[in-house]
Amino acid sequence: MTLWAIVPVKPLRRGKSRLAGTLSEDERTQLNRALLEHTLETLSELKEVGETLVVSRDPLALNIARNHGARTVQEDGQPHLNTALKRATVVAQLYATRGVLVLPADLPLVTREDIQALLDRATKPPVVVIAPDRHGKGTNALLIAPAGIIEYDFGENSFQRHCELAKKAGARLEIVELPSLGLDLDMPEDFELVKNLESTITF
Repeated sequence: MTLWAIVPVKPLRRGKSRLAGTLSEDERTQLNRALLEHTLETLSELKEVGETLVVSRDPLALNIARNHGARTVQEDGQPHLNTALKRATVVAQLYATRGVLVLPADLPLVTREDIQALLDRATKPPVVVIAPDRHGKGTNALLIAPAGIIEYDFGENSFQRHCELAKKAGARLEIVELPSLGLDLDMPEDFELVKNLESTITF
């Protein structure tokens, strides 16, 4: 199936603030940039991903996205992830995409094979494919086909809510649990874990 990938990105200098005790602001900015570029390069390797759409309020992040061939949506007003994702999905729907994959840019170990695993489970729409975080609470990737059949409800403990929304919508629910997809870089302990396991990007 052909779909659009939507990548939400916080301002590069402000993202990963909970790593402030571990990394300086410049180091966190560099880390956020490396994570974004790694995400864009990984998505570009998949022919099933027709377009990648980066939504952010950061002009630098949007410029990086365009340099990697991605489309961009400038976030404005009060920052709110679910609203920004809804807006990006409307843009994708204008192009009659068959589905959308929301992939935050803080998955340092994500690989082409991980995303392919999500795509392989989305062959019979309507379907919602979810990759939970390693704690089984958050949502680290969310594939929805057709686009817009459920609302976004990212935030603390979003995994269970997205599962419930999929069931209420009458969509088939697929859950993909992979160690690399489950590890999002958020807390200092995540950073230490990534440093011990990581072999795909350079911090």
